Amino acid sequence: MIDYTLEDGIAVLTVDNPPVNALGHALRAGLVEAVRRFEADGAARTAVLVGGGRLFLGGADISEFGKPPQSPGLPEVCDVIEASAKPVVAAIHGAALGGGLEVALGCHYRLAMPGTKLGLPEVTLGILPGAGGTQRMPRLIGTEQAAEMIAFGAPLTPERAQELGLLDRIGEGDVRTAGIAFARELLDQGAGPRRTSDMRAEPADLTDLRTRVTKKMRGQPAPGTALDSVENAARLPFREGLAEERRLFQGLIETPQRAALIHAFFAERAVTKLPEIAGVAPRDVTSIGVIGGGTMGSGIATAALLAGLDVTLVERDDSAAEAARDRIASNLAAAAKRGKITEAKRDALAQALTTATDYGALAKADLAIEAVFESMEVKHEVFAALDKAMKPRAILATNTSYLDIDAIAAATTRPSDVIGLHFFSPAHVMKLLEVVVAKETDPQVTATAFALARRLGKTPVRAGVCDGFIGNRILSRYRAAADRMVLDGASPYAIDRALEAFGFPMGPYRVSDLAGLDIGFMTRERKAATAHPEDRRATFADALYHAGRLGQKTGKGYYNYTEDRRGAVDPEAVALIEAAQEGSRSFSDEEITARYMAAMVDEGARVVDEGIALRPLDVDVVKLMGYGFPRWKGGPMHWADAQGPGRIAADIRRFAGEDAHFWQVSPLLDRLAREGRTFGDLNP
Repeated sequence: MIDYTLEDGIAVLTVDNPPVNALGHALRAGLVEAVRRFEADGAARTAVLVGGGRLFLGGADISEFGKPPQSPGLPEVCDVIEASAKPVVAAIHGAALGGGLEVALGCHYRLAMPGTKLGLPEVTLGILPGAGGTQRMPRLIGTEQAAEMIAFGAPLTPERAQELGLLDRIGEGDVRTAGIAFARELLDQGAGPRRTSDMRAEPADLTDLRTRVTKKMRGQPAPGTALDSVENAARLPFREGLAEERRLFQGLIETPQRAALIHAFFAERAVTKLPEIAGVAPRDVTSIGVIGGGTMGSGIATAALLAGLDVTLVERDDSAAEAARDRIASNLAAAAKRGKITEAKRDALAQALTTATDYGALAKADLAIEAVFESMEVKHEVFAALDKAMKPRAILATNTSYLDIDAIAAATTRPSDVIGLHFFSPAHVMKLLEVVVAKETDPQVTATAFALARRLGKTPVRAGVCDGFIGNRILSRYRAAADRMVLDGASPYAIDRALEAFGFPMGPYRVSDLAGLDIGFMTRERKAATAHPEDRRATFADALYHAGRLGQKTGKGYYNYTEDRRGAVDPEAVALIEAAQEGSRSFSDEEITARYMAAMVDEGARVVDEGIALRPLDVDVVKLMGYGFPRWKGGPMHWADAQGPGRIAADIRRFAGEDAHFWQVSPLLDRLAREGRTFGDLNP
C-alpha cells in the first residue's frame, strides 16, 4: 500500500491504494509505518510523499464516520509526519481534497502539479476538517483566507494556492520527478523541517463572512462551526486548538445534517451503478443530432459541444436555425465568462456546430435527441422521420417530460433503439439526467445513455415509463397537495414562505412563475380528459393564466416582477386567487409542510413500489439534483426515515378524514410503517 524506495538520500513514499488512495485505516497505518521507517533510515535525508494513480490522496474514508475510531486516526497521521526530524515534501497531483490536503499540511513543504485541485470541502458533508485543517490552514495562509476556503469548501487552483502560501512550488512534467527535484533543492539549501504548527495565526473579523455563509448555507451547522474552529487557531495554542477542533468535529458527526449529506454523497454515486447494464458495452457515440433549437434543445446542444461531441441541430427553417445558433453562442459565451472555457475554445465550439433544416443531415449521427413541443402527434412525426433518416443502430432519444415513451417508440420500426433522455433546464448547467427505459429498449442502448451522461458531466438516474417518470410524477402529487390547500383558503404566499423556511430555494408558486403559468395550464388541460370526478382543478391558477399573468416572462404571475426582481405580492393576483378559492381555512407553517412532504414521500413510495424508480435513493437523487430539495435533508425518502414512516402514514390517515380520495397511504409506506422498517432498508 506504501511503496518505499531510496534514491540518493531521498526516500520516496508512494501511496498505492486504488482507485483514489482513500485514507482508510489500512492506509493510515501504512503511512505511519512508512514515516517511521524513513526516520530510522540513516541513509534517508529527506522524504517525498507522492500518490500513485490519478491523484495524491483521497479524503477520509466516509464509511468509517459514526463508527468506533481505529488507531491511528487521521490527526495522528498528520502529527507523525509533522513531527519528523527530517523534512517531508508532499508532491501533489490530481487532487488533494479534505483529508488528503490535511496530510499535505502536515508535511513540511508542498509542491503541486498544474491543474491540481486543493481544498477542504468537509462542510459539504456536514462536518469540518478534523485532522488539523482548521488549525494549520489559518497559520499557513491567514485566518481570513482559510475561513473563506473552509466555510464554503471551494477548491483552489495551484496558482492561487501558491499565491496564498499554501504551496511552495508548482511542478513541471512528472509529479514523482518534480517532487524528487524539489526535495533535492531543499537538501542542497540545507533546509530542515518547517512545521505549520509552529506558525502564528492572526485574528480576523469574520462577521461579514458569517453573514454570507448563513445566507448561502442556511440550515447547516457545519459552516458556522468550522468558522468557530478557524477562529480558535488565532486565539488558542496549537494543541488546544486541535483538541477543540476534534470536539467540534465529533459534535457535527452526531447531527442529522451530517447523516443527510453523506447519504446524498453515496446516493449520487450509487445511481450510476445500474445492475441491468453491468458488463454491457455501450455503443460508440461521437456525433449527435438535436431536433429543436428552443431553450431546451439549445441547452442540450451546448452540453454536447462542451463535451467534445459533433453536433448537428435540426430546425424547421433557416430563421429558427439561426435563432438556435444564437442561443448556443450565448450559452458558450456565458461559460467563457465563468471561466469554464477559454475564449478561443468558445469560438472553436461555436464553429463546430452544424445547423440544418432537413433530417437527412443526421444520416451519419450516432444518436439523436428530440426537444420539440410536448405533443404526442408532434413526437410521432419527428420519430417517424428520424427512423427513416438515421443509420441502423443509431439511437433515437426523446427529451419528453411526461409523455409515454413506449407510444413514441411505436412510431418507429426500431423500438429497441428508443430511449428517454429527460434533461433539466438549463440543460448545459443542470447535472441531473433521467434515463427513461422503455419496454423494448435494448440494454446496450441504456448502457450507452449512461455512458453519454457521464461524458456530458451529468448524473444519470434510471426511470421507468409513466406520466412524468420519477421527478415530474412526484412533483404533480405534492403540487396538487399545495393547490388543494390554496383552494381551501391557504395563501400561496404563505405556502411559499413555509417551504422556503423548510429549505427549498423557492416555494412552488415562485417556481410556477419561473417556469411560466402557461406550462401549468397546458398540463392541466392535457390531464383534464382523464381526471377523476373528485380531482380538484387549480382554478385560481387558471384565473391568473386567463388574465395574462404568465409569471416572470410577462412580469406578473403570482408575484409582480415589474419593480422587484424577487417578486412582490400583487393585490391584483391576490384578488384573482381569492375569487377562485372554495374555502377560507388557514393553515399553519407546520401543517403546510406536513401535507406537502407527506404527498411527496407517499408518491415517492409508489414510484419505488411500481419499479419506476429502482430504489428510494434514486428518488432522493432526482429531487436533490433536479427539484431543489435541500441537500442537507438528504432527499425526501431519507427525510422520511428521519421522521419515521409511521408518523407520515399517520399524518396521511389524519388528512384522509377530510379528503379520502386524495389522501391514501401507499402500500409500501403502509408496509414499512407496520413493520417498523425504513426506506433506507430498501437501498443496497
